[in-house]
Amino acid sequence: LTAFDNSAIWVYNIDSGRRYPLPETTPCAGNCRLSSDARWITYFNALTRAFNKMRLDGTQRTFVNAYASDIDWWADGTFLVWTPGHNAYLQAEGSDEREYLNVEGVISVQPGGRWGVLVEHNGDGFIRDVINLELRDMDGISDGRLALGVDLAYFNAHAWSPDGAWLAYVAPTLRGARVTGSEIYGVRPGAGASQQWTDLTSIYGRARVNGLSVGELSWSPDSTRIAFWVTPLIGPDPAANTGSAMIHVLDVATGAVTQYCGFTTTEHTPNPPRLLWSPDGSALAFSGNVPEDDKGYMLLALDLESGIFTMLSEGVFPTFGSADLVAWGLPPG
Repeated sequence: LTAFDNSAIWVYNIDSGRRYPLPETTPCAGNCRLSSDARWITYFNALTRAFNKMRLDGTQRTFVNAYASDIDWWADGTFLVWTPGHNAYLQAEGSDEREYLNVEGVISVQPGGRWGVLVEHNGDGFIRDVINLELRDMDGISDGRLALGVDLAYFNAHAWSPDGAWLAYVAPTLRGARVTGSEIYGVRPGAGASQQWTDLTSIYGRARVNGLSVGELSWSPDSTRIAFWVTPLIGPDPAANTGSAMIHVLDVATGAVTQYCGFTTTEHTPNPPRLLWSPDGSALAFSGNVPEDDKGYMLLALDLESGIFTMLSEGVFPTFGSADLVAWGLPPG
């Protein structure tokens, strides 16, 4: 799913090469959420002004919630609903019952769990912690927080693994107040200290992982790998003093990081293209603009075993200023 104009969400069928818009949809960025089996997606219905879910071909549309700013799949049969006022609650499919969570200052919630990423003001800046949302309401009981360090723009991407077991996060390497690089870390909520998963500084020196949007580390469907962009920094400003961004994939179990150098981009600020995993975990899809051609933004696929990039379609539309893809899922079956 992506956009080929500003009127709707579009389907692109990889097998046939056919593409078509879905009626009663509006283009969306990161708030169209794919289910764990890759066969359903949440979306905002432009006519009813409510969130619904549908199959990836636009069929079997079902009402979910009429008052929300975002809806995610918390677990099978249960949604995590964020309200416009930044409250959050769990809602079972087909039910009006709600379990509210204490998400004051929290920017993301663990899939299937009760942990969250908290951002708080600290002196002249901000810091991040992982906290237990259930324990924070109990007087005199620790909320089990684990410090993630400073929250610094362009060095603060994070994402929960689909199975909820890990939080992957980016943190800057600091020498005093100077950023000397950035790395990806992992933490199991409630299981102790975080682990450093990458050593990008030894390869690139100062480098940036992804961009300004904090939720764009891309986990594989089986929660074993993470895809991300690395942008070398050639000066002090992470938004201006940059080189070309390249796709990398981290194997969480082994720590191996694979570079895919067949495509690089300078269109990475404020954010590089969103990276979407194929449902079987064998490929990545994204939208890229190849220099010195007249095809505009193209739908590209990267085969992770061979490292070969393939153009699937041209004409991806930059609806919100960037030509991002929405989801890679499966038809009804």
